[in-house]
Amino acid sequence: MTAEKNAGMIIDKAYRLAEVDPRLYSSFIEHLGRAVYGGIYDPGHPEADEAGFRRDVAGMIRELGVPLIRYPGGNFVSGYNWEDGVGPVADRPRRLDLAWRSIEPNWVGTNEFIGWARGVGADVMMAVNLGTRGVDAARQLLEYCNHPGGTQYSDLRITHGYKEPHRIKTWCLGNEMDGPWQIGQKTAAEYGRLASETAKAMRLVDPEIELVACGSSFRAMPTYAEWEATVLEHTYEQVDYLSLHTYYGNPDNDTANYLARSLDMDLFIREIIAVCDYIKAKKRSRKTLQLSFDEWNVWFHTLESDKQVAPWQLAPELLEDRYTFEDALMVGSMLITLLNHADRVRIACLAQLVNAIAPIMTETGGCAWKQTIYYPYLHASLYGRGTVLVPVLDCGKYDSKDYTDVPLLDTAVVYNETQEALTIFAVNKSLEEATVLECDVRGFAGYRVVEQIVMTSPDLKAVNTADVPHAVIPRRVQGAEVEDGRLTAVLPALSWNVIRLSKMADEPDTQKRQNRS
Repeated sequence: MTAEKNAGMIIDKAYRLAEVDPRLYSSFIEHLGRAVYGGIYDPGHPEADEAGFRRDVAGMIRELGVPLIRYPGGNFVSGYNWEDGVGPVADRPRRLDLAWRSIEPNWVGTNEFIGWARGVGADVMMAVNLGTRGVDAARQLLEYCNHPGGTQYSDLRITHGYKEPHRIKTWCLGNEMDGPWQIGQKTAAEYGRLASETAKAMRLVDPEIELVACGSSFRAMPTYAEWEATVLEHTYEQVDYLSLHTYYGNPDNDTANYLARSLDMDLFIREIIAVCDYIKAKKRSRKTLQLSFDEWNVWFHTLESDKQVAPWQLAPELLEDRYTFEDALMVGSMLITLLNHADRVRIACLAQLVNAIAPIMTETGGCAWKQTIYYPYLHASLYGRGTVLVPVLDCGKYDSKDYTDVPLLDTAVVYNETQEALTIFAVNKSLEEATVLECDVRGFAGYRVVEQIVMTSPDLKAVNTADVPHAVIPRRVQGAEVEDGRLTAVLPALSWNVIRLSKMADEPDTQKRQNRS
């Protein structure tokens, strides 16, 4: 693969795509492996608070600024009885979790998780079980969470010590219901009817909620697109979002092909938009359906080793992928893809948050540390708030095993008019050469470079560990500058880049505090 020496880009504030919904930087915690027990919750740990949740982990999540966390699954939710996770902990049953063939002790349930999430600054995106259960359980859980009082389930919440309703706004109608691995798998027609009736009942309980219907589990599903069309035939006017899920990996150790997979994500989004708009036209609806990309990440490192984990353990080590620098580049490109579809993708959840395919890892009884993928996620969340602009990019391209005309640069541009700030995110996919990026920014008179962040490594397979937590971290570099309305910056080969410009004399105080953290 060869790289062009130079790349050109024109940025103008008049060419706007959409305001970024802060929920684009959401995440996901499932009762899976050590995500909850030994992850966010570890009552015997020196960092545990009075409720048993780890303060060090919570601090890392607060630093990310995660606005919304999907819970409790995932595959787990399709066999979950929500009543098992409320009331006195000593009275809660231990269950077989069939999704992950583990023991679920129910030490953490609805109330505890919501309280923890609010403590780290996040709202909760609650999923209901449409696998083994249905309309009744969903409406009862909603009543328990959101109704003020005076009814069976709202009063039950009050007896459990939560007088004020939780006011959960966003609800997932099941999870991956097309998947043969899913407990209670359904055809598109079966799921569409059930989701429609569940939505109807839930809106009668609380008309203010918003609902997410299940799309295909991933783009390669045999019923892909037909599933979405059939489900939306039943649910289009009852739901607000359709879900997308995808994970990428590099089992063939082909970096060029791996990093090209952001094109697959882009095409996935475009195709689902087309299906949604087809149903909109067919129904002559005035509503435009939005998308919730509520599972996305890199996941492949532990697919084989997880098969060897003995069943029926409590909090086994499952899906504990150790992410490389190469994986951080892929996550950066996926974040850029989501930003460039901010007009329709309003919610996106990095799956997951702690230990299980996660940016944050913990040692049982020991430290917590940040994986390589933590940093692109952090930068996008901190600096990707505002309006996504549509730049004109001219860069080299390459062909890989599965893709043609792959741009050497993935880029997204976010303009925060209130803060008079402009941020360019870029992944240089060239294996060989740095790229000199020249941007026409004449529409941003008076703006200067306040920071250039680069993440690169001579070792694509380098990882952070508990012993060496800073093996791969971003660094601030000098060199990017604006002169006569042209920004020039060097993007190293195989690198994640953040270039921040501002018209203000100093950075906003909030950003100063975030940078110091």
